[in-house]
Amino acid sequence: MPTTLITGCSSGIGLATARALKAAGHEVWATARSAEAVARLAAEGFTARALDVTCPTAVQALAAELPALDVLINNAGYGAIGPLLDLPDSTLRAQFDTNVLGLLAVTRACLPALRARRGLVVNVGSVSALLVTPYAGAYCASKAAVHALSDALRMELAPLAVRVMEVQPGAIGTQFAANAGAQAELALREGSPWWPLREHIRERARASQQHGSAPEAVAAAILRALPRPPRVLRVGRGSRALPWLARWLPKALLEGLLRRRYGL
Repeated sequence: MPTTLITGCSSGIGLATARALKAAGHEVWATARSAEAVARLAAEGFTARALDVTCPTAVQALAAELPALDVLINNAGYGAIGPLLDLPDSTLRAQFDTNVLGLLAVTRACLPALRARRGLVVNVGSVSALLVTPYAGAYCASKAAVHALSDALRMELAPLAVRVMEVQPGAIGTQFAANAGAQAELALREGSPWWPLREHIRERARASQQHGSAPEAVAAAILRALPRPPRVLRVGRGSRALPWLARWLPKALLEGLLRRRYGL
């Protein structure tokens, strides 16, 4: 029975993937930050653990429980939405602590267990790593970092027989937009030069979920890919079209379209 650890399982992609892999016969260690979410996961039959990926002590304690690990899925993350220069340093640090440094901390701590099984690291990125939009600069930058780190880890872990796959979802119907909207409201303030554009900022917070694919589609794609994982797995609405636009449209044209859409 394969053993899989998944971070960020309170809802969305993490929860859907935990359920799909458990149904496929994996022993799933499902983690979440809140005690309430952990209790729900335990009630579903997962090996449930509380985990804040930004807490080194918690990360090390969880890794110590895992003598061997077949799959690590770094899914924990969120989106800080708002004009970059309106975001306080604490918000920017929290964005990278969770989406980037937390991913590295968990992978580092789990490396001995992964080596014991010639395991697989799955990093959940985003097409936002490739197509940067206004008002999501912090989130896009964090996912661009995940993309670069995944490429570097793939090469560095190859001699250790540990593989790396990056998942780049498009629009997915999860709690992401609601959480991003709450983050956007925290950034909005009347004295900002972007205050007159506040409805466009709110629109960007909602955009990640508009007509989104079900998180179960991402979970199913990850499950299918596990036997022969590609370097990058794209799934969900816009996951192929948006990177294509970012690659082939002239930058000036693309930026002009995005500026027009978001009131700039």
